[in-house]
Amino acid sequence: MRKRESSALFRTRLAQLLAQSGLTQSAFASALGIDRSALSQLLGGPDPRLPRAETLLAIATQFQVSADWLLGLSEDAGAVTQAFDAVETEAALDEASRTAMERWHTEATGQKIRYVPALLPDLMRTPEVISFQAQSSEQEQRRLQAQTQRRLKVSRAPEADIEMCMPLQSFEIFAAGAGHWKGLGAAARQRQIDHIAQTVDELYPAFRMYLFDGRKRFAPPMTLFGYTRAAVYAGEVYLLIRAKHLIRSLSQGFDGHIRAAEVHAHEAAEWVRGLRSHG
Repeated sequence: MRKRESSALFRTRLAQLLAQSGLTQSAFASALGIDRSALSQLLGGPDPRLPRAETLLAIATQFQVSADWLLGLSEDAGAVTQAFDAVETEAALDEASRTAMERWHTEATGQKIRYVPALLPDLMRTPEVISFQAQSSEQEQRRLQAQTQRRLKVSRAPEADIEMCMPLQSFEIFAAGAGHWKGLGAAARQRQIDHIAQTVDELYPAFRMYLFDGRKRFAPPMTLFGYTRAAVYAGEVYLLIRAKHLIRSLSQGFDGHIRAAEVHAHEAAEWVRGLRSHG
């Protein structure tokens, strides 16, 4: 196949992936790690052209297709390289001290985010709770504070579309100062409860919180970034899933938690506000 024919077919198949993804061009480009202007050139420049090798690999990796299919060398769209059900550790920080989870949030700009927190919504942690979680480590305290602020900034962005589900018992355990929260004073817990209620009020409806009965349902801590990536928290590592059929299964399960919610998004802030710390 001639280079011009291959370039034209690449453009067609890239446009097909963009349409199937449901993403904006900005979000699509961000997922690939390229500028929107570079994507525009690939999609609609005066002359069809082939991407750089690293861009080609990023497209194949992100959308689970083979490079041969993208270049028109094969009619089989299935990826023929390694499986991309990768595992990444939370402790791997970049130059800005962001965790892998934060990087994925940034890359998912413009996509719907769905998540189940491990303890409390991390974007709503007060300094007192952060200090308690940091266990007297000033470095860890600074990292958690910066992480909280960055996550809150993402949630306040105009394009934010976030759904959060968690067991209502997680809040009740916190209010009682039991389990993980044993040793955190009642006053500090009450201030955290009030802060969560206020923040949920502020962010609604772009941020929607649903609470289900943890005695009836179970959801592991996880985050779904549109339909391109899912990360399941497993202690020291994230189980990073890119296979679309698995992500859709997790999304269906998440939707099931919403349907079974005891506390819905429009009433979540008031429900949290009604909690009182004790013990």
